[in-house]
Amino acid sequence: MGAGCRVVAQSSAPATSTNGTYIAVDPLAKVTYDNKYDVSLSMAYNHIKAGPALLVGAHLGGLDLSGSYWLTKHWAVESSVRGFVGTSGAGTSNGTSGGNAQKNIKGPLVSEYYFVAGPEWLGPHNKHAALIAHVLAGGMYGNFEHDLQGQSPSTVAFYNNQLAPSIIAGGHIDLNRSDRWVFRITPDAVMNHMSTNYAPTVQKFDVNFAISVGVEYKFKKKR
Repeated sequence: MGAGCRVVAQSSAPATSTNGTYIAVDPLAKVTYDNKYDVSLSMAYNHIKAGPALLVGAHLGGLDLSGSYWLTKHWAVESSVRGFVGTSGAGTSNGTSGGNAQKNIKGPLVSEYYFVAGPEWLGPHNKHAALIAHVLAGGMYGNFEHDLQGQSPSTVAFYNNQLAPSIIAGGHIDLNRSDRWVFRITPDAVMNHMSTNYAPTVQKFDVNFAISVGVEYKFKKKR
C-alpha cells in the first residue's frame, strides 16, 4: 500500500451495545384465566321509575361490589351487592308527572339496594379482553318514602318501601391491564317485581337499564 493509505478497522458489535439495549415487555403475557377468585368494585348507574305510572324516570348513582368463585375455566358462581341513590320526579295521585305543590314534595330522594347471585360464563376471550355473561337472582330493597314528609306514597304515585324479587341479566366486558388487574364495564338489564300496598293495587315487572365501570382484581390462587 502507499505511504498515505491507512486501514480503518470496523467493529462488528451492534450499535445498541454502546447505547443500551431496548427490551420489550408484554404486561399481558401471563394472562391465563385460571384464577379461582376475583373481586370487582365499580361506579354504577341505574335508571328506574319510582312508581308504576310515573312518566318520568330517576337516574340513580352508586356502587357495585361483585365477586366470583370459578368452578371451571368457563363457569363460576358470582355474587353482587349494589346500592343506588338519587332523586326522582314526583307525580300526583292519578300518576301524572310534576311536582306536588300542595304537599311541597319535589325531587324526593329514592334508593335501591340489591343482593343477588347466580351463574357466570366466560365467553370469547384472549389476553387482551374477555366477554362474560351472567344471570343473577335475589332481592332488591327499595326505599321510596324517605322524603315524603310522612305522606302516603300514593300522594306522589310512588311505590311503597318494599323488598322485591329481582333478576339481573347481562355481563362484563373485561379489558386486561395485567394478569391480575382488569378494567371492567358491566351493562345489565334489571328486572324487579314491584307492587303497591294502596288502592288501586298494582303488581308489575319493572325492566330497567344499569351499567357500571370499574376495576377487577384476580387472586393468584389457581384452580
